[in-house]
Amino acid sequence: MVDGSDRAFRHFIHDALAVFTRLQAVRSQLGAVIGLSGTQYTVLIAVAHLSGEDRKIGVNQVAEHLHFSGAFATIEINKLVARGLVHKDADSEDRRRVILAVSPKGRTLLSELAAVQRPVNDMLFRGLSATDFRKMRKLMTGMVDAADEAAHLIENTLRGRQRALWDREAS
Repeated sequence: MVDGSDRAFRHFIHDALAVFTRLQAVRSQLGAVIGLSGTQYTVLIAVAHLSGEDRKIGVNQVAEHLHFSGAFATIEINKLVARGLVHKDADSEDRRRVILAVSPKGRTLLSELAAVQRPVNDMLFRGLSATDFRKMRKLMTGMVDAADEAAHLIENTLRGRQRALWDREAS
Protein backbone atom coordinates (compact mmCIF):
# COMPACT_ATOMS: atom_id res chain seq x y z
CA MET A 1 0.00 0.00 0.00
CA VAL A 2 1.24 3.46 -0.89
CA ASP A 3 -0.58 6.28 0.87
CA GLY A 4 -3.41 3.86 1.74
CA SER A 5 -3.91 2.73 -1.87
CA ASP A 6 -2.95 -0.40 -3.77
CA ARG A 7 -3.16 1.43 -7.11
CA ALA A 8 0.63 1.33 -7.71
CA PHE A 9 0.73 -2.39 -6.84
CA ARG A 10 -2.11 -3.19 -9.24
CA HIS A 11 -0.45 -1.12 -11.97
CA PHE A 12 2.78 -3.07 -11.44
CA ILE A 13 0.95 -6.43 -11.59
CA HIS A 14 -0.90 -5.48 -14.76
CA ASP A 15 2.32 -4.28 -16.42
CA ALA A 16 4.11 -7.47 -15.33
CA LEU A 17 1.32 -9.63 -16.76
CA ALA A 18 1.48 -7.67 -20.02
CA VAL A 19 5.27 -8.13 -20.24
CA PHE A 20 5.08 -11.86 -19.46
CA THR A 21 2.29 -12.37 -22.01
CA ARG A 22 4.37 -10.62 -24.64
CA LEU A 23 7.48 -12.63 -23.68
CA GLN A 24 5.46 -15.81 -24.20
CA ALA A 25 4.38 -14.56 -27.63
CA VAL A 26 7.96 -13.67 -28.58
CA ARG A 27 9.12 -17.09 -27.40
CA SER A 28 6.50 -18.76 -29.57
CA GLN A 29 7.45 -16.60 -32.55
CA LEU A 30 11.16 -17.36 -32.13
CA GLY A 31 10.32 -21.07 -31.96
CA ALA A 32 8.21 -20.75 -35.11
CA VAL A 33 11.19 -19.27 -36.99
CA ILE A 34 12.89 -22.68 -36.65
CA GLY A 35 9.74 -24.80 -36.79
CA LEU A 36 9.34 -25.42 -33.06
CA SER A 37 6.78 -24.54 -30.43
CA GLY A 38 7.78 -21.88 -27.93
CA THR A 39 8.31 -24.53 -25.27
CA GLN A 40 10.44 -26.72 -27.55
CA TYR A 41 12.53 -23.69 -28.49
CA THR A 42 13.05 -22.87 -24.80
CA VAL A 43 14.07 -26.45 -23.98
CA LEU A 44 16.48 -26.60 -26.94
CA ILE A 45 18.11 -23.31 -25.89
CA ALA A 46 18.35 -24.56 -22.28
CA VAL A 47 20.03 -27.82 -23.35
CA ALA A 48 22.46 -25.86 -25.54
CA HIS A 49 23.38 -23.38 -22.80
CA LEU A 50 23.56 -25.87 -19.94
CA SER A 51 25.59 -28.44 -21.87
CA GLY A 52 27.76 -25.63 -23.21
CA GLU A 53 29.17 -25.21 -19.73
CA ASP A 54 31.21 -28.42 -20.29
CA ARG A 55 29.14 -30.45 -17.91
CA LYS A 56 26.90 -33.45 -18.26
CA ILE A 57 23.27 -32.48 -18.12
CA GLY A 58 20.19 -34.60 -17.85
CA VAL A 59 16.46 -34.09 -17.84
CA ASN A 60 16.42 -33.06 -14.17
CA GLN A 61 18.89 -30.20 -14.72
CA VAL A 62 16.84 -28.89 -17.66
CA ALA A 63 13.59 -29.19 -15.68
CA GLU A 64 15.09 -27.40 -12.68
CA HIS A 65 16.61 -24.65 -14.82
CA LEU A 66 13.28 -23.98 -16.58
CA HIS A 67 11.11 -24.53 -13.48
CA PHE A 68 9.30 -27.41 -15.25
CA SER A 69 8.26 -30.73 -13.79
CA GLY A 70 10.53 -33.62 -14.69
CA ALA A 71 7.67 -35.34 -16.52
CA PHE A 72 6.92 -32.26 -18.64
CA ALA A 73 10.60 -31.73 -19.46
CA THR A 74 10.89 -35.39 -20.50
CA ILE A 75 7.94 -35.06 -22.90
CA GLU A 76 9.37 -31.94 -24.52
CA ILE A 77 12.90 -33.35 -24.72
CA ASN A 78 11.56 -36.50 -26.35
CA LYS A 79 9.91 -34.36 -29.05
CA LEU A 80 13.29 -32.75 -29.75
CA VAL A 81 14.99 -36.17 -29.81
CA ALA A 82 12.38 -37.43 -32.30
CA ARG A 83 13.17 -34.46 -34.58
CA GLY A 84 16.90 -35.16 -34.35
CA LEU A 85 17.66 -31.90 -32.53
CA VAL A 86 18.81 -33.40 -29.24
CA HIS A 87 20.74 -36.60 -28.52
CA LYS A 88 20.17 -38.76 -25.46
CA ASP A 89 23.07 -40.96 -24.45
CA ALA A 90 23.59 -43.18 -21.44
CA ASP A 91 26.05 -41.76 -18.93
CA SER A 92 29.25 -43.81 -19.02
CA GLU A 93 29.62 -43.45 -15.23
CA ASP A 94 25.97 -44.16 -14.34
CA ARG A 95 24.14 -46.19 -17.00
CA ARG A 96 20.79 -45.32 -15.42
CA ARG A 97 21.31 -41.64 -16.19
CA VAL A 98 20.70 -40.03 -19.59
CA ILE A 99 22.98 -37.27 -20.85
CA LEU A 100 21.56 -34.66 -23.22
CA ALA A 101 23.33 -32.80 -25.99
CA VAL A 102 22.20 -30.65 -28.88
CA SER A 103 22.77 -32.46 -32.17
CA PRO A 104 24.56 -30.84 -35.13
CA LYS A 105 21.12 -30.35 -36.74
CA GLY A 106 19.93 -28.57 -33.59
CA ARG A 107 23.05 -26.38 -33.49
CA THR A 108 22.50 -25.41 -37.12
CA LEU A 109 18.93 -24.32 -36.35
CA LEU A 110 20.08 -22.29 -33.36
CA SER A 111 22.80 -20.64 -35.47
CA GLU A 112 20.22 -19.70 -38.10
CA LEU A 113 17.94 -18.31 -35.41
CA ALA A 114 20.66 -16.11 -33.89
CA ALA A 115 20.27 -13.51 -36.65
CA VAL A 116 16.64 -13.00 -35.60
CA GLN A 117 17.08 -13.65 -31.88
CA ARG A 118 19.82 -11.11 -31.15
CA PRO A 119 17.96 -8.00 -32.37
CA VAL A 120 14.75 -9.21 -30.71
CA ASN A 121 16.53 -9.67 -27.37
CA ASP A 122 18.27 -6.30 -27.77
CA MET A 123 14.90 -4.65 -28.31
CA LEU A 124 13.23 -6.49 -25.44
CA PHE A 125 15.88 -5.41 -22.95
CA ARG A 126 16.92 -2.05 -24.42
CA GLY A 127 15.61 -0.20 -21.37
CA LEU A 128 17.93 -2.04 -18.98
CA SER A 129 21.55 -1.22 -18.32
CA ALA A 130 23.89 -4.10 -17.45
CA THR A 131 23.47 -3.18 -13.78
CA ASP A 132 19.68 -3.03 -14.13
CA PHE A 133 19.71 -6.42 -15.83
CA ARG A 134 21.75 -8.03 -13.04
CA LYS A 135 19.36 -6.58 -10.44
CA MET A 136 16.29 -7.64 -12.43
CA ARG A 137 17.65 -11.16 -12.84
CA LYS A 138 18.22 -11.48 -9.10
CA LEU A 139 14.76 -10.07 -8.35
CA MET A 140 13.11 -12.45 -10.82
CA THR A 141 14.77 -15.46 -9.22
CA GLY A 142 13.35 -14.40 -5.86
CA MET A 143 9.95 -13.72 -7.41
CA VAL A 144 9.82 -17.22 -8.95
CA ASP A 145 10.42 -18.72 -5.51
CA ALA A 146 7.81 -16.41 -3.95
CA ALA A 147 5.30 -17.27 -6.69
CA ASP A 148 5.78 -20.99 -6.00
CA GLU A 149 5.18 -20.37 -2.29
CA ALA A 150 2.11 -18.25 -3.07
CA ALA A 151 0.69 -21.02 -5.27
CA HIS A 152 1.18 -23.54 -2.44
CA LEU A 153 -0.52 -21.15 -0.02
CA ILE A 154 -3.54 -20.85 -2.33
CA GLU A 155 -3.65 -24.65 -2.82
CA ASN A 156 -3.64 -25.19 0.94
CA THR A 157 -6.33 -22.56 1.42
CA LEU A 158 -8.51 -24.18 -1.23
CA ARG A 159 -7.99 -27.64 0.27
CA GLY A 160 -9.00 -26.28 3.68
CA ARG A 161 -12.14 -24.72 2.24
CA GLN A 162 -13.04 -27.93 0.40
CA ARG A 163 -12.61 -29.93 3.62
CA ALA A 164 -14.80 -27.46 5.52
CA LEU A 165 -17.45 -27.69 2.78
CA TRP A 166 -17.35 -31.51 2.85
CA ASP A 167 -17.60 -31.49 6.64
CA ARG A 168 -20.64 -29.20 6.48
CA GLU A 169 -22.30 -31.40 3.83
CA ALA A 170 -21.52 -34.56 5.80
CA SER A 171 -23.14 -33.24 8.97
